[in-house]
Amino acid sequence: MKKFVVFLTCLFCFSSTVFATNAKGSILIEYTTKEILMDENPYEHLAPASMTKIMTLLLVMDKIDEGKIKLTDEVTVSENASNMGGSQVYLNPGEIMKVDDLIKSICIASANDSAVALAEYVGGTEEKFIKMMNDKVKELGLSNTNFVNVHGLDDENHYSCPYDMAMIASELLKHEEILEYSSIYEEYLKKNDGSSVWMVNTNKLIKYYNGLDGLKTGFTKLAGYNLTATAKRNDMRLISVVMGEETSEARSKDTIELLDYGFNNYKLKTIYNKDTYLGEVKVNNGKKDYVELKLVNDVTDLNSIELDPKYDYKLKLNEITAPIYVGDVVGKLHLYKDGKKYKEFDITVSESIKKANMWDIYKKNFKYLVSGNI
Repeated sequence: MKKFVVFLTCLFCFSSTVFATNAKGSILIEYTTKEILMDENPYEHLAPASMTKIMTLLLVMDKIDEGKIKLTDEVTVSENASNMGGSQVYLNPGEIMKVDDLIKSICIASANDSAVALAEYVGGTEEKFIKMMNDKVKELGLSNTNFVNVHGLDDENHYSCPYDMAMIASELLKHEEILEYSSIYEEYLKKNDGSSVWMVNTNKLIKYYNGLDGLKTGFTKLAGYNLTATAKRNDMRLISVVMGEETSEARSKDTIELLDYGFNNYKLKTIYNKDTYLGEVKVNNGKKDYVELKLVNDVTDLNSIELDPKYDYKLKLNEITAPIYVGDVVGKLHLYKDGKKYKEFDITVSESIKKANMWDIYKKNFKYLVSGNI
């Protein structure tokens, strides 16, 4: 009898944390560490449908950050963009829309016409923008994605996989402002002619799942029902991807189960934030002799919710010679977890130091001479 009770207990523990989705492929990752918490067929080539627009949006947001375009820029809608089928906000040829409104209509209404209009504006032509998409795929080191359009309508050569979509989504989330768009449940899009289009978010979980604020649905007959979702609780952000679901209900159910699994079983700890004082280091041939060290990013760790490990660190620094700039990697922080070396994190400088000129060298030598420190 005792063995049977133990068996039932183990079975309960197993079933509470391990499950199978109904998707053809799925994945759950933690955003900061990119650690995979659960996956099924994560590298399977599948039709992404409108999740394609995650990459479209990523390139647009990159260009905004680079200062190449602005949210207030006005885009003239082409005949090509206006004639796109599928989900749309019914843009007319010659109509002028702001970049801000086009992004919003993609995030909320999954507008194909807006996606093409933005692609043409950023890339010059849709074809050039598609090349930019595939170049970005290579830059990210992804090998199971190929785009042939900017919207996700079916094509046998247009494919991705759960892992790649999660990585593309994590890149887009570096532009945190995208969540201001993807978290809108419903809104009117005002057009130049005075009319309005009522947009309702295709991601219904925005309204119902605690902490969920994005990111992008997708559906075609070939693809089935897809969803790349992201939610944040207790300073931990998760990204889930399900592809090839048979119904929208299954898509939502599996997404909820994936996210619940992550939030119920894992916790993210910030061990050292990037402003933590790490001491200072000598700068050779610099206008200043010493500079403070800082982390490039926060030092974080993902653990099972029951664990509470102990941490320590050691620094390994390169020799620093001016000029040196904030963001330049000057060494590594070696993180130790329960006494064992665990991970490495990049270290940079707290301020940029220019190279010393002859006058700077003369002043330093004079100061040393006067002080007697020679």
